[in-house]
Amino acid sequence: MSDRSGIFAGDDPFALARAWLAEAEQSEVNDPNAIALATVDADGLPNSRMVLLKEIEAGAFVFYTNYGSAKATEIEQAGKAAFVMHWKSLRRQIRVRGIVSREEGQKADEYYASRSLKSRLGAWASDQSRPLSSRSALMAEVAKITAQKGTTPPRPPFWGGYRITPLEIEFWADGAFRLHDRFRWSRSDPAGAWDVIRLNP
Repeated sequence: MSDRSGIFAGDDPFALARAWLAEAEQSEVNDPNAIALATVDADGLPNSRMVLLKEIEAGAFVFYTNYGSAKATEIEQAGKAAFVMHWKSLRRQIRVRGIVSREEGQKADEYYASRSLKSRLGAWASDQSRPLSSRSALMAEVAKITAQKGTTPPRPPFWGGYRITPLEIEFWADGAFRLHDRFRWSRSDPAGAWDVIRLNP
């Protein structure tokens, strides 16, 4: 077993990730839960974008999006994704690679209902990742949806969550003279036991 202690200590990588995120929530100015999500298209060309991580479950990381978006199309095609969460204030990052499944049940309904009304209506109005003629056209669509759906719109059938179940999680912290601390948790399948090793910086 590697010499993990201090901020790296513990036997549960999800609990460790939640602890690091909780620390970042006290120090990051904006969006401490932002992740750079990476996918690949049908030709294997990588793609990345920032999204907001909404939950770290007991065994997975969850975010929400439009199922018609480019990211969703690529996730559905590959069934896998990766992300990095970086906190400049803490000089730490977490990297995750894993298998992706949809979250489109009660948890998705509950999260959608917790969003502001404007965000809920915006989810209906935006044909995400598709060409848009103008901002005024988008605002007109929002007005139309508002008239149709009212103040309690249901979750759109084309909008929901994705759950990334990791096969690999790396915890990284800045070290003096660029001698960083890195610990990689890995397993061959989602039901497997974790193997933890220290990596060279």
